[in-house]
Amino acid sequence: MQEHPPVPSDAREPTAAAADSPFDDPRAMQILSTEHWSLLATRSLSWNESFSRAGLFLSIVSATAVALALVGQATAFGEQFVAFALVMLPVDLFVGLATFTRLDEVNNEDAIWVAGMNRIRHAYMEIRPGLAPYFITGTTDDPAGLERTFGVHRPGSIVAHWIVTMPGMVAVIDGVLAGLIVGLGVNTMTGMAMGASVAAGAIVGVVVPVVLALRSKSSFGWLLQAYRPMFPSEHEPFHDYDALSRPDSAQNRPGQPGA
Repeated sequence: MQEHPPVPSDAREPTAAAADSPFDDPRAMQILSTEHWSLLATRSLSWNESFSRAGLFLSIVSATAVALALVGQATAFGEQFVAFALVMLPVDLFVGLATFTRLDEVNNEDAIWVAGMNRIRHAYMEIRPGLAPYFITGTTDDPAGLERTFGVHRPGSIVAHWIVTMPGMVAVIDGVLAGLIVGLGVNTMTGMAMGASVAAGAIVGVVVPVVLALRSKSSFGWLLQAYRPMFPSEHEPFHDYDALSRPDSAQNRPGQPGA
């Protein structure tokens, strides 16, 4: 009987790394690209919902202001005007609080979608590590990677940044509405002087945005604690973010590997 030559050990079965690599399948890039575009579309829908809700809230506030002006002229800003205001303003405040809550939730959801896209970019980097100098967004799904993708790694006050965001602006408007309600209510029910009513309204107008800001911070903090990143920055093998920001870095020059 003729004996066959021994088969080399590396030809008998693939290595564990090759067998377990998801990039061996030629459809892997198509699947990743499809998921990437799906996350982009989801982010777009979330932002459209945010704009629609904020626009609806501002439209209701504007309509209420016009209605109050007309009623005020018809009633000479008497008791009927105060009663009408105390009915309409709480409705506006309810819509404002609901809008703030939903905007806050959308921001947290958006962070999840960004983390998903960062994971896909991490896969791109695993396929072609040489593309590192061309990625300006994050390739890790931890808070550092999210900040890099969002572009909030610039110096500045977190409070100032929060105020200019959509939830922050809605929170300030909610504070103004709450202050108006309290001021009118205190002046009507207790007969206090206008100065005391204005002071009570101003205090409430400041407290409400602060409480909403703390609520927003707590909500995002809970998200960071519940979320578990798969590719943290400290394990990033492809490039150094700080080195990329230096103009003399080798990683900033295409075609030259980084240190």
